[in-house]
Amino acid sequence: MFTNFDIDYFIFGIMPYIALTVLIVGCIARYERDPFTWKSSSSQLLRRKQLVMGSILFHVGIITVFGGHLIGLFTPVWILDALGIPHALKQWAAVILGGTAGIAALIGASMLIHRRVTDPRIWRHTSFGDIGILVLIWLQLLIGLGTIFLTLQHMDGVEMVRFMTWSQSVILLNLNAWAMVVDVHWLYKAHIFLGLLITMLFPFTRLVHMVSGFAAPFRFLLRPGYQLVRSRRQVALPKRGTSKTTPAE
Repeated sequence: MFTNFDIDYFIFGIMPYIALTVLIVGCIARYERDPFTWKSSSSQLLRRKQLVMGSILFHVGIITVFGGHLIGLFTPVWILDALGIPHALKQWAAVILGGTAGIAALIGASMLIHRRVTDPRIWRHTSFGDIGILVLIWLQLLIGLGTIFLTLQHMDGVEMVRFMTWSQSVILLNLNAWAMVVDVHWLYKAHIFLGLLITMLFPFTRLVHMVSGFAAPFRFLLRPGYQLVRSRRQVALPKRGTSKTTPAE
């Protein structure tokens, strides 16, 4: 039987490195081996109604939440102190901005799930991965909003600093970082676990289109040669009635 110690050590100490490895290797492998699957697979042609509003709410909300987590977790604490930003102020900003964005993303995700499940044509073209990752994100948003009520109980920013220190210690390969957050509320643990799980599934779902804007420029810069583009007038077209291929000598 697994003890709480084993579970905490796995979630906070081992799983982050597994998730990052799968994310990086999986994205590179998919981009190199199956570039034509690197797309969002939009179902807009099947039914536009309900998609536009749901998609806008979901994308704006999820991008704000994702960006807020990146900035909030990986900004060194000393930078906040150097700028004179109180930890409590950052905590309030995270609650207000993150909560608003989370609600928008949750509403949008609910609309997108409802659209896929209730429309027979869209459902026939929906894979298990499509609906599965959307449901996981919906659940993650719900749990994330639930942690706000826990956060409101300690607005001094102490818990926030603990998660910031843990996140940055993981990146710096501090193998004892997991011990910093083992006694947090189980809702926080569920939120982190689901976040790492979604990270591992990222390369194998349609979520990869999120990084298309970053991958394309690097692909362009690292390509072996240049593409020669000519106008129509510069291309010598064969005359009518002549063969397009030169005869063998």
